[in-house]
Amino acid sequence: MVLHSTVWKGIGIFIGVLVLLLSTLASVILGYTDVHFADVYKAFFHFNQSNKHIIITDVRFPRAIIAACVGASLAMAGVLMQALTRNALASPGIFGVNAGASFLVVLAIAYLPAVPIGGLTWISFAGATLAAITVYAIGSIGREGLTPMRLTLAGAAIAALFSSFTQGMLVLNEKALDEVLFWLAGSVQGRDLEHLIPVLPYLAAAWLGALFIARHINILLMGEDVAQGLGQRTVWIKAVTGIIIILLAGGAVAVAGPIGFVGIVVPHFARWMVGQDHRWVVPYSGIMGAVLLLLADVGARYVIMPEEVPVGVMTAVIGTPFFFYIARKGGESS
Repeated sequence: MVLHSTVWKGIGIFIGVLVLLLSTLASVILGYTDVHFADVYKAFFHFNQSNKHIIITDVRFPRAIIAACVGASLAMAGVLMQALTRNALASPGIFGVNAGASFLVVLAIAYLPAVPIGGLTWISFAGATLAAITVYAIGSIGREGLTPMRLTLAGAAIAALFSSFTQGMLVLNEKALDEVLFWLAGSVQGRDLEHLIPVLPYLAAAWLGALFIARHINILLMGEDVAQGLGQRTVWIKAVTGIIIILLAGGAVAVAGPIGFVGIVVPHFARWMVGQDHRWVVPYSGIMGAVLLLLADVGARYVIMPEEVPVGVMTAVIGTPFFFYIARKGGESS
């Protein structure tokens, strides 16, 4: 199914926003503590400091906002990575960007406990940058140069390397293990707006940047020679796209840990709906990524209630079969 008409694509955006709002409401209402819509309304307009109202305003609403922001960021990062590398399997998780960000964040938590939350944001960006540059450099070695398969292999290797470093560091520091174990699985549980606010300006700038760069991505995908013939400065477009990816992926990891598969699954469904025009694929992916993570987080509350599983486990359950499906197709874009 591809929506060819601009009007229908616009209607799809409107419907997507409505679904996003309903998913946010579901995230606030559903869970171990029984909450109704009337309770949500009263919590925001007639707050009485009851247990339910505190849960709604201090726990579930911030959690829903964080899930939406992280889901949108990971999905948009996946779109840009797949376009930039021309690899249908590209995502921040598969290419080691999440693992690099996680490694430096865990290193800071374990050995620099005085670092404020805002400082962890910059550390996460640095880790994402380090991983991205390393993968690009390794994937470019050899006569064939940069190919989708070489990038995928380099990304898998770097992801495994940074994950091994992280695990080894936690084995040597049990106190840090207790603090970051749940975070490492990818989770929005226990997060509040204090974790999101330092990162939000960078995420918002990256969202706008992704929408702005989408038209240039369309031209770049025609081929470098064609793009340069049309006057595009391809090196700058690639550099800016890389910076946007790092802001999206690094910011998401700083808030919620390394949540995988959102960046793989969502872009394919977005392209299935609106085709290859990234002016539409990018916003559709952002909305669908937010909805996916919100619903995955709701599902995570019911698997072993009253306990919860990390939302990263839920996205892995959803994304792994889809990853194998794309891999069996030979990595072709949807």
